[in-house]
Amino acid sequence: MIEKLKEIVRHRELIATLVSRELKARYRGTVLGFLWSLVNPLLLMIVYTVVFGFIIGGARAPGFEGNKWMYALFLFNGILPWTWFSSSLLESANVLSVQGALIKKIKFPVEVLPIMVVTTNMVHFLLGLPILVAFFLIFGKPLTVWALFLPVSVLAQYILTLGLCFFVSALTVHFKDIKDILANLITLWFFATPIIYTYDSVPRALQIVLNFNPMTHIIESYHYSFFIGSLPHYKRFSVTIVVGLLFFFLGYLLFDRLRDTYVEEV
Repeated sequence: MIEKLKEIVRHRELIATLVSRELKARYRGTVLGFLWSLVNPLLLMIVYTVVFGFIIGGARAPGFEGNKWMYALFLFNGILPWTWFSSSLLESANVLSVQGALIKKIKFPVEVLPIMVVTTNMVHFLLGLPILVAFFLIFGKPLTVWALFLPVSVLAQYILTLGLCFFVSALTVHFKDIKDILANLITLWFFATPIIYTYDSVPRALQIVLNFNPMTHIIESYHYSFFIGSLPHYKRFSVTIVVGLLFFFLGYLLFDRLRDTYVEEV
């Protein structure tokens, strides 16, 4: 496994080139260009705040005291990393098929394709962070020193997401139905993650269920470091890091084992 990781590192320039190409292609021909990386999360925050804050009344949850703008910050704080996660999974389901010509024509390190997907969406996430910080300042919610915990949360999410994307991209090549199943699963996964509600606002029995969802503790780490301003629950977050590493190891193992079948299937 160590040798495989070293091989991935040796392909870092190729990954950077593919990520750059993907970022340019995504907004080629649009008027706003890369500004969409800022506009999209802003529009998401507005839509979710109106629906869950004003219409459904999520701002009445404990901890917000009816303050819809604080609820909007809380919501945006969770939606940004979730968008990175869900977009990566959905795109990884198609990445080998979309890049099939590239895989077939040359000796290509196919593992860089899921890495490209996750890294590209991470860049979009990082580009959306200034919008989040700006709204914290506008709404008078000061950031604390615990905001510096952000790189740890990002790294934990990157490892977990990449491991799951290895699984998804490898299996979807052989089982096309996974793409449709995944779209519905991600919707369920969204509501099973404390994004539109707080972890502490659900009954204890439901909290036990949520604890089995690794994204619960990753999203909570963003909430703690940005919105609450304190250290995330270190025991639960530490277990999540271990789970992420396990998913990464098993995901890459499966991806590597099926490597020779991709050319035939795509």
